[in-house]
Amino acid sequence: MKIAFQMDPITSVDINADSSFRLAEEARARGHELFFYGPDQLAYEEGRITAKGHRMTVRRVHGDHVDLGPLEHVNLADFDVIWLRQDPPFDMHYITSTHLLDRLKDDVLVVNDPFWVRNYPEKLLVLDFPQLTPPTTIARDLETIKAFKAKHGDVILKPLYGNGGAGVFRLDANDRNLTSLHELFTGFSREPLIVQKFLPDVSNGDKRVILVDGEPVGAINRVPAAGETRSNMHVGGRPEKIGLTERDLEICAAIGPLLREKGQVFVGIDVIGDYLTEINVTSPTGIQELERFDSVNIAEKIWQAIEAKL
Repeated sequence: MKIAFQMDPITSVDINADSSFRLAEEARARGHELFFYGPDQLAYEEGRITAKGHRMTVRRVHGDHVDLGPLEHVNLADFDVIWLRQDPPFDMHYITSTHLLDRLKDDVLVVNDPFWVRNYPEKLLVLDFPQLTPPTTIARDLETIKAFKAKHGDVILKPLYGNGGAGVFRLDANDRNLTSLHELFTGFSREPLIVQKFLPDVSNGDKRVILVDGEPVGAINRVPAAGETRSNMHVGGRPEKIGLTERDLEICAAIGPLLREKGQVFVGIDVIGDYLTEINVTSPTGIQELERFDSVNIAEKIWQAIEAKL
């Protein structure tokens, strides 16, 4: 197959952690042809969806992990699979790319399905499953957020479309910074904020469960660094081996059919204690850590699911 990766620069990825690199590595092992382009090189040109990029070969060699061919101008309708893998922010640039890729749906399998990536960003899809999530409010209005905090006391405040743990604040019952933080966020962004009841179980870790075509294939536990509330590996969270609990399987059984129906092949959900907190569909991570802990080829499972769809 001809496979295109729409992603951030592959020349600068960490080959021991990056999920896109691992997917490309497995695709090459399966004999597929690889092409790389950045989201800035995606275009609509008189009825065609095009990109400027490079044929690529990847290898697991530090400092020499990718060879890029000459710059080419291609029609993306000529590919079999396109991976939508650039990192957030989930802004209008990102949203526009999903609109353009969605125009290829009759010719190309885009993973994950861009229509539903656009409609199901991380912190919004969980609203379909209130029975699985902690108490949550999404608002820009300060009084609404204050009322939620007054009710629940200890809360987590974060940007609705943030990622990687950036801008996440814990505000306990004695905190006096809510108004200032609201002024800060609303001063540079028109986006709402999301506020959730704080879950003390986060001290034991924030579990990342990987689902392939709606089925759970394993999990890693991300433990916050000392003195931190955030467990994201971008900010020092430590990955640990962990199994799936009955509650994890119950959550996956509830959300899996919807993910499968909407073409979300590779998904990472976040679970703290007994609660689902996020469903990551834009650019989920964690497969390399899971492969090392469980000795299971998760990238192979993902490609098997994609090849079955074709």
